[in-house]
Amino acid sequence: MEINRVFQGDCIEVLKTFPGESIDLIFADPPYNLQLKKELLRPDSSKVSAVNDDWDKFSSFENYDNFTFKWLKECKRVLKPNGTIWVIGSYHNIYRVGTKLQDLGYWILNDVIWRKSNPMPNFKGTRFTNAHETLIWASKTEKSKFTFNYDAMKSLNGDTQMRSDWNIPICSGNERVKVDGIKLHSTQKPEALLSRVILSSTKPGDLVLDPFLGSGSTAAVAKKLSRNWIGIEKEDRYIKEANKRIENINELCIDSIGVTKSKKEEKRIPFGTLLERGMLNPGEILFDGRKRWFAKVRIDGSVISDKSKGSIHSVGAEVQGLPACNGWTFWHTNLNGTIVPIDILRSMVRQELNYQQ
Repeated sequence: MEINRVFQGDCIEVLKTFPGESIDLIFADPPYNLQLKKELLRPDSSKVSAVNDDWDKFSSFENYDNFTFKWLKECKRVLKPNGTIWVIGSYHNIYRVGTKLQDLGYWILNDVIWRKSNPMPNFKGTRFTNAHETLIWASKTEKSKFTFNYDAMKSLNGDTQMRSDWNIPICSGNERVKVDGIKLHSTQKPEALLSRVILSSTKPGDLVLDPFLGSGSTAAVAKKLSRNWIGIEKEDRYIKEANKRIENINELCIDSIGVTKSKKEEKRIPFGTLLERGMLNPGEILFDGRKRWFAKVRIDGSVISDKSKGSIHSVGAEVQGLPACNGWTFWHTNLNGTIVPIDILRSMVRQELNYQQ
């Protein structure tokens, strides 16, 4: 299977040609089946540029459901055992899509609300302004060991846990792909949205598939973030402009920018390593940040307080009367005249080991 290219054709038929269990992540922006019966007009009678393309029209809900089931079935076949899928939609279709995901055995991990900071108003004033769309994030099965870059998302969100409601403006300005001054695709998604999807649930070098590529946003962002990609698209005009867009993307050097790794992914450093490297010495006294509790370092890498002896974690929990404690951040020492958590010493060891590699 050739990667980093756009395949032209019906997504279901093209997907059938791909090998099974070959894709790490799928982002799908399928037709919404908006069921628009007539033109939308503003109060001044000017026409609204809405989604009225032929590819968004289905003869019935049953027809749309059958289409949804078929493409989701093929997507599940090509997903790796630990792969995930993101599907975006509006109130017109997302509930029907969610049902088919569950019918096929996908395991829903989250629904994410994309809250549009600049939505199109409801010109007739007959309903609430439709200011959001919904993304469903699902793994291939309940047992999938899926990728989730929690710490990277937390870092992106100002060191606060990323929530499931994302406030991102709709695609506009220079980002909007236009031909002769007219927007190419009626449902082009903002790159900021795709960046969160791809950064959160893939690793550099992973293969990202978009079965409804459109103007190429998924491929463009995947390339920028050093992920491989595959797109499927029917329309010649979309493919032509998407290829131009993708070719103009400069791939970032992932070694220099990287993403914040989860603590679980970092190399394990036993507390005893700090003694072996002379960063701490037997008999040295550790203390909490406010110097309420103290513990002496023992020659075997354990610590002892006036209440107990054991690991830095168990003794830290015991002196506080708590069921558990992260000894790396609880216990402190004096480093060149500055009081620091012993986790700083561990970080220094990790940096040295990474440099040696």
